[in-house]
Amino acid sequence: MKEKYWIAFSSIEEIDSQFIQTLYEYFGDIEKAFNSNEKELERIEGLSIKKAQKFLKLRDKIDIDKTFAQVETKGINFLTLEDEKYPQMLRNISNPPAVLYYKGKLFECNLNKTLAIVGSRKASINSRNNLRKIISGLANTDICIVSGLASGIDTVAHTSAIENNLKTIGVIASGFDFVYPTQNKTLYENIENGYGAVVTEYYPTFEPLRFRFPQRNRIVSGLSYGTLVAEASLKSGALITANLTLEQNRELMCIPGEISNANTEGIYKLLKTGAYMVTESQDILDALRWEINNENNQTQLTLPTMTPDEEIIYDNIQIEEKGVDELLALTGLKLDNLLMNLTTMELKGIIRQVNSDRYIKV
Repeated sequence: MKEKYWIAFSSIEEIDSQFIQTLYEYFGDIEKAFNSNEKELERIEGLSIKKAQKFLKLRDKIDIDKTFAQVETKGINFLTLEDEKYPQMLRNISNPPAVLYYKGKLFECNLNKTLAIVGSRKASINSRNNLRKIISGLANTDICIVSGLASGIDTVAHTSAIENNLKTIGVIASGFDFVYPTQNKTLYENIENGYGAVVTEYYPTFEPLRFRFPQRNRIVSGLSYGTLVAEASLKSGALITANLTLEQNRELMCIPGEISNANTEGIYKLLKTGAYMVTESQDILDALRWEINNENNQTQLTLPTMTPDEEIIYDNIQIEEKGVDELLALTGLKLDNLLMNLTTMELKGIIRQVNSDRYIKV
């Protein structure tokens, strides 16, 4: 049973997928690679002797059957580089995961129409709303949204996918023993229980350490035909993923934002160097040369009937969010009347409250 040797390899924290792949390619057999000795490893061109010695020392402490059983008993599925079902787009990158662990229904996702979405953890309201609007334009299609299950833009990408009847894949930077961030526990469970899959290259006991997040990014972009950057500062993980997208020869796209927002500086840098600008969902389809079934994608918003006062309020938040004080000045309504109408409009689902006393259209 060759699989247990792949799992045993991946359970060693001090080595990486590149090391495992190098040994596998040299020996042509994962069991022989795992059971190799120092003299054999010394013959591999470019292999670090120190890393090889560390591997041998740690390998001898591994109970292969126990390591494999830990994965099976936790209900974790996995694919190795030997598996025919291993995602082809991911296999094509320079350093694919030796083992891809997953929970959920990975093969109910269309791996031929995968779109990565990345952006700031501290995303602005404007960028969140822009992304929701763009994803809603892809509703009820077979496009699969890939992101990193972090807070901010990642969370918006996954939740919007679910709300719009799209499959989604979350790529995490730890093993399945951990949920990070903890507030996304329900989102993890929703994805695993029918809305897509959660995947990782890390053995279940590996913690979400800082250095693993940039490593994770190559899988987010590697699984995808293109990457959409929703918001990014000049020093951000989203820019790392953008650069990986270009290295992997995939399409890079950006949503423009407010030029005064520091989190859009990275966006405009990418746009100036040739990234594809996205202001509506059709731009994504054009960039990736995808066709979708328009019959399944006819989602049209019908607004509830509004009173004259509600129409005045709605007209004043068509473009951007407004606070109560601003709406008082713009609408000419009295405070009690304004607050009553805002509450009614929220209940109708026409508007929603953001940042305490500010309102934006739905």
